[in-house]
Amino acid sequence: MTPLIVLLFAYLLGGIPFGYLIVKLRSGRDVRDFGSGNIGATNVLRTSGRSAAIVTLVLDIAKGILAVWVADRFTYHDPLWMSAAALAVMAGHAFPVFLKFRGGKAVASFIGAFLYLAPAPMLAVLVIFLITVVASKYVSLGAIVAAGLFPFGVWLILHPPAVMVIAAAIAGAFIIYRHRANISRIRAGTESLFKFKSSR
Repeated sequence: MTPLIVLLFAYLLGGIPFGYLIVKLRSGRDVRDFGSGNIGATNVLRTSGRSAAIVTLVLDIAKGILAVWVADRFTYHDPLWMSAAALAVMAGHAFPVFLKFRGGKAVASFIGAFLYLAPAPMLAVLVIFLITVVASKYVSLGAIVAAGLFPFGVWLILHPPAVMVIAAAIAGAFIIYRHRANISRIRAGTESLFKFKSSR
């Protein structure tokens, strides 16, 4: 499998819209028409309940892991192509060809991809994510803080090849960019507070 095919696979895998499919199968609704309009687990939680949200989260994390594992396996552990696959699976989730490029924020696929590529830094920022969410009640703020700190964690903990640090920085910046509307709502005091239950 050539590296370019690996990247195409990662993008298409990332584009499988599990949240959209789960909600569609359960209720016939388009999850993008409700809540934040996102296809990720947080909006699935708000619209379809905890079980659907947990399944969505697990599957979205899993596709990130699988994308980088395939790159690892078929590019002979090349950090360049593994890093590129991590970014490709995130791009697929955010801009899925199957949904006319209207996807999610790519947080779960980011977590999965870098749990495989840089597990210790990812686990460290996940702890920071949880602390931030508990303290603020904003999932989006937790994601923003974790994504912003992640490249520094990769550099400080792993001292990896430069390409991995660059990929981590691009991924972190991408997550923050995808949350720009949330940042505006946090500033305005209109961002939804997180509750581990649906609104139904």
